[in-house]
Amino acid sequence: MTILTESLETDMSSSAIAPTGNLEISVSRAELLRELTAAQSVVERKTTIPILSNFLFEATLGEGDAPGRLTITATDLDQSMRTSCTAKVKKPGACTIPARKLYDYIKLLPEGEISIKLMDNHWVQIRAGRSNTKMVGMARANFPQVPEFPTSGAYRLSVASLKNMVSKTIFAISNEESRYTLNGALLVLKAESMAMVATDGHRLAHIEKLGETIDGISGEKKTLIPRKALAELSSLLGATDAETMDFGDDDSTLFFKVGGRVLTSRKLTGQFPNYEAVLPRDNTKFVIVRSEDLMGCIQRVAQFADERSGAIKIRLEQNELKLSSSSTDAGESEDTIETPYNYDPLVVGFNSQYLIDFLKAIGNTGEVRLEFKDAQSAGQMRPEDGNEDVKYRYILMPMRI
Repeated sequence: MTILTESLETDMSSSAIAPTGNLEISVSRAELLRELTAAQSVVERKTTIPILSNFLFEATLGEGDAPGRLTITATDLDQSMRTSCTAKVKKPGACTIPARKLYDYIKLLPEGEISIKLMDNHWVQIRAGRSNTKMVGMARANFPQVPEFPTSGAYRLSVASLKNMVSKTIFAISNEESRYTLNGALLVLKAESMAMVATDGHRLAHIEKLGETIDGISGEKKTLIPRKALAELSSLLGATDAETMDFGDDDSTLFFKVGGRVLTSRKLTGQFPNYEAVLPRDNTKFVIVRSEDLMGCIQRVAQFADERSGAIKIRLEQNELKLSSSSTDAGESEDTIETPYNYDPLVVGFNSQYLIDFLKAIGNTGEVRLEFKDAQSAGQMRPEDGNEDVKYRYILMPMRI
């Protein structure tokens, strides 16, 4: 905690450059609620530093005929979100307002204009129609300085490609705090492709998108993005109409600019493992099945798997794939899918939830190819969709059954 507190104190010293003064604005409820929704997920729920439970509101006058703007910032010191909307600014200024309380209150107001005014002693008055509320704020000077998007060296990335890559890898990130270099996904940018990879040591998800033109890259750029930042980024990418976004970084911070919103995240330090070494090279036995059929079988059989391990058995024999499980508490179950298979018989065990995670990620449609070497080696799954530009594979360590 001392590190966080120290960084907060150093940030405070430089936070006086933003607008101060008795903010007075009016803003449309729909626009305000949209931006509060984007920012509120970053706010720290349980914090020992009270100011981090607040939004920072900053109102600035527009230049010429341009309307004024309300900028809303939230941070938990690890990441921050800055977003804005148009507002009628009577008096430029800044204030901080309890985030959760404000968000819940604004949701309950009817559509229309909301006026927000900073009063004495950091109280903030909010009026809408016949509702008149005063909330207890805190001094703007206490709010930590949030890093600014770098003025140069940013890369322009495709929103659709990045969104797809996050959804195909985020579930494979480790939850174990002790393995902190696995608590994120590795983004690999090259001049004509981008890739993302995540692993928790038991499984690995790897996706590569070819045919992406990324200016300003020579060789490759590898960046480790924390899971929490990826989850926020996924929400941002899902809520924008923009086709591209800007990504930049400095020594300590990652920056993602999507539409008018900027997400920052503290960098993960440490070395991501050499994932290329574990990608299977000689999984020559394979079977192709419909994703929907496989998902149904796994879900049924998994009901009877050992609760702790979730292990199910895959048996490949002449033209059929058998799934089975058993546990002393629940009983046993077996399911069969008929499908072409002309290699030596094979029996291998996997964690059923890991298989389900992959099938959910590909949308449970089309066909999926399962590739094996033997019962002791990692299995590989990939969608059989014929998409040459997107190479997606999922590597699973077998379990002893």
